[in-house]
Amino acid sequence: MMGHVSAYAQERLERGANRRTTELLLLCAGAVPVLLIYAMYVVDTGATLSFETVAVPICLFAAFAAAHLAVRMLAPGADPAILPIVFVLSGIGITFVTRLAPTLAMNQVTWLFLSVAAMVVTLFVVRNLDELADYKFTIGIIGVALILLPMVFGTEQGGSKLWLRLGSFSFQPGELAKIAIVLFLASFFAANRELLSVSSRKIGPLTLPRPRMLAPVLCMWGLSLLIVVFERDLGSALLFFTIFVVMIYVTTGRASYVLISVALLAAGAVGCYFLFNHVRVRFNIWLDPFADAQGGGLQIVQSLYSLADGGLFGAGVGRGMPRLIPVVESDFIFSAIGEEMGLLGGSAVLLLFMLFAVRGFATAARAKSDMAAFTATGLTTSVCFQAFLIVAGVTKFMPLTGVTLPFMSQGGSSLLASFIIVGLLLRCGDQGTGHNVLVSGSGVAGSTVTPALHANGVSQVHDALKDSPYAMVSFGMETPESGVLGRVALSHRLTALVTFFTVLFALLIANLTFIQVIKAGDYQSMPSNNHTIARSAKVQRGAIITSDGVTLAESLKQSDGTYVRSYPAGNLAVHTVGYLSTQYGATGIESTMNNALTGHADHSSWQGAMNSLAGIEQPGDSVVLTINSKIQQVADEALAGRVGAVVVLDPSTGAVLAKSSAPTYSYDDLAAAITGASGNGALVDRTTQALYAPGSTFKAVTLSAALNSGAFTLDSTFDAPASMDIGGAAVTNDGDREYGTLTLREAFAVSSNVAFGQLAVQEGAGELVKYAEAFGYDGSLGLDFSCIPSVMANPGDMGEWETAWAGCGQPVGEHASANGPQATVMQNAVVAAAIANGGVVMNPYVVDSVLSPEGTQISKTAPKSLGQAISADTAREVTDAMVSVVESGTGGAASLSGVTVAGKTGTAETGSGINSLFIGFAPADKPTLAISVCIEGSNDAEARGVATSIAGKVIARTLQIQAAA
Repeated sequence: MMGHVSAYAQERLERGANRRTTELLLLCAGAVPVLLIYAMYVVDTGATLSFETVAVPICLFAAFAAAHLAVRMLAPGADPAILPIVFVLSGIGITFVTRLAPTLAMNQVTWLFLSVAAMVVTLFVVRNLDELADYKFTIGIIGVALILLPMVFGTEQGGSKLWLRLGSFSFQPGELAKIAIVLFLASFFAANRELLSVSSRKIGPLTLPRPRMLAPVLCMWGLSLLIVVFERDLGSALLFFTIFVVMIYVTTGRASYVLISVALLAAGAVGCYFLFNHVRVRFNIWLDPFADAQGGGLQIVQSLYSLADGGLFGAGVGRGMPRLIPVVESDFIFSAIGEEMGLLGGSAVLLLFMLFAVRGFATAARAKSDMAAFTATGLTTSVCFQAFLIVAGVTKFMPLTGVTLPFMSQGGSSLLASFIIVGLLLRCGDQGTGHNVLVSGSGVAGSTVTPALHANGVSQVHDALKDSPYAMVSFGMETPESGVLGRVALSHRLTALVTFFTVLFALLIANLTFIQVIKAGDYQSMPSNNHTIARSAKVQRGAIITSDGVTLAESLKQSDGTYVRSYPAGNLAVHTVGYLSTQYGATGIESTMNNALTGHADHSSWQGAMNSLAGIEQPGDSVVLTINSKIQQVADEALAGRVGAVVVLDPSTGAVLAKSSAPTYSYDDLAAAITGASGNGALVDRTTQALYAPGSTFKAVTLSAALNSGAFTLDSTFDAPASMDIGGAAVTNDGDREYGTLTLREAFAVSSNVAFGQLAVQEGAGELVKYAEAFGYDGSLGLDFSCIPSVMANPGDMGEWETAWAGCGQPVGEHASANGPQATVMQNAVVAAAIANGGVVMNPYVVDSVLSPEGTQISKTAPKSLGQAISADTAREVTDAMVSVVESGTGGAASLSGVTVAGKTGTAETGSGINSLFIGFAPADKPTLAISVCIEGSNDAEARGVATSIAGKVIARTLQIQAAA
């Protein structure tokens, strides 16, 4: 027997030596990325690489090498991969803490070395985990006390009450509590494994535990709720409960325990959501952080911006902007890693945690006792699920929980607890079975020795027991968790657990890929993305130029090498150009064309490729607009002192020649406009972002539908008294004018509501809506700018009276669908342009082309048709009718000497006043411009006819400018 023990001891020593050699080689391999990443940080600071500047990673390697020697002596059979994994994670973590919070770096380094020492001390003090089972209740009481202490004496920080503070020293007792809880649960489950497994009853196909055996589940559930309610810490609550669920599943293999636990978790979550505001706020922030991007959602929004900037390869260590994330060195350190090391670096960190899970659960599978196996399971779960929780939170995969990233986040409590966990895991591994060493179980049946995970039968058990140095055989109750079958079942469950955690981290990598590659462009182009705007200050942003060569925006280099935006033409076309602010984001062309305007890598030539590889920033491209500065100036001047908008289009292409909104704002006083101090709605682009009742200008659509159907002609007649009952209510002419019998041409010229109300009803609501949609209603206008959709009511909701008024351009009625018609000034311009263009609707656009920094045209916008709304013949008939409006009807103020103008006036009553509108084009026979005007007024005298007068002036000046070009 002594000879066998000696042979076993010799085999164990040889196997331990091989493991430690592997560990040392892995540590040396891990030193390469750790040193390289820290060196990249040093170089970015401008310091010279030397022993002094890279002393931290060198000393860290020395500390882990010393720890390796201690493990070689104290735990020679421990897993050889865990220590190197922790070394690489810690090395990356200390680099980023130093880079993100230099003032806290020395404190973090001190804690890191103390934590490595604590790991060695743990190995020295805890020589046998089974001996800790004798103190399980003491350990359990300590664990619960550590959890509850902050509820009474804790200090709130970051919205959670987790910290104990003594003077300048603060500590998070929950970090050590999870170790104590794991040790208690491991000893409890080891002592009751078989009892928990067999104590069940069948209800249909489901095996449920007896009620009294659910006490541990209910206790952990209650403890988790206490943490949520009194400490406001969702992360710790979910972590403790998950550790418990994983351990009880590994112990019993009963899915019923898991199902009951998940049901309790769901019930608790729903209850807390409705009862506690801090839970509800955290959940709502997860659903839509952008709804409160400057408040509760600030950290998540900034994290997403950082990750989007990282892309595949990262911005480079030290070259990102993660400091825009509040407290980034703690909860959000992974976001900084993702930004500066990219998807590849972030995925590498996640793979390291995945490997930690694999090696931790492998340690559990090798453990020679249930106590060691369950301890390894619980501790591995605590580290890996905590890593999953925080990374899922900062990448918006789950609600943010506020736990730290083990081994990496700034904070001494987390580091100390994590390294103590590593020490205990190494001890579990040293007490492992290897290939031939046997396993001792614990439970109600006493201690039973079985071969490790690959025994084939009872005879082998007896053969193994005969020679085992650990043999302590007793015979008692036999259960599926007893003997060899129990160890095989445990192995299968641990394998399932490895698969589960592998899937978890794979999901995180997939989500990270979505953010950093697939969704990155969308995040970067968001108007509120201050990362993109701040980054653009380091490069020469491209200019924004009008079609006639006037520079509206450009970037000027400052003495510190950065660039600031300048506007040489003042506030000309300010709503179209938009603003660019690190505080308020970007709008207009500055936002929609940001990718072109911002400097980017150029691989179109060998010189550009070399500059890109060298990290030389490339200037941005310039954007040439379709807007003509002279026409824009005319439109701006026409609106001076008014509230309203003017749009001028090229009817054949849809190019926007001018787009003016009043009141406007100044670049010099942007803050007042954004904060609302000016109080006049100057930020609103009334050409595209405001809906108006189109009034009688909509009769151009009603007339188009009638003529295009073939059921009516311009000579069709209608009675036009001052008022007529249609659909059970009155439809009246403007000013209660009596017209008698009118042809459709005459009714259009004098804008008779009664005649067009009858026409609309005879057409039918469905036809009216169909033609409105053909002109662009209920759709998206704008090839390269945003325009809110103009709306029509659902035809099924429209009665005769509503249809009649809709045909006159006045939205009435009450129903689920929006009342219509309601149109933007841009939509009205599109209607006029389509009639001028032979019935073909062109989608409007403001960007003509993009030029390279050298002036070469990179791209040019191709006009795009939205379809043929009406036939060319119908368009000519409607044009004739619109000419009559200007020459002999309500649009006389728009007439010009020597030029035939086609137009339609409109007046729309609103709840607070009256709006004056006009649409038209000129010359009527060969149109070169289409125009839409809307002027807001508080009374009839202030607004009536103003839009027509303004349109006449703008048309006249535009034709002169076009003729001179």
